[in-house]
Amino acid sequence: AGGEPPVSYEQALAELERLVAAMENGQLPLDALLDSHQRAAALLALCRERLSVVEGQVKLLEDGQLKDWAA
Repeated sequence: AGGEPPVSYEQALAELERLVAAMENGQLPLDALLDSHQRAAALLALCRERLSVVEGQVKLLEDGQLKDWAA
C-alpha cells in the first residue's frame, strides 16, 4: 500500500478512500492492514497540510492581499 507521494490533494484523497474501503471490507490480510493503516495516516497528514495551506491563501485573499503564500 506504500508508494510515491501523490502529486495532488485529489489523488491523496482518492487513495485514502480506497484504503479505507479495503480496510472496512476486511479484504486485507493482517500485514497488509498494518501497512495500509500507516499509509492512510500519512495520506491524511498530507491532505490536512495541503488544506491548511489553502486556508491560509484564502485568508490572504479575503484580506485583499494578493501576495505569494509561503507555507
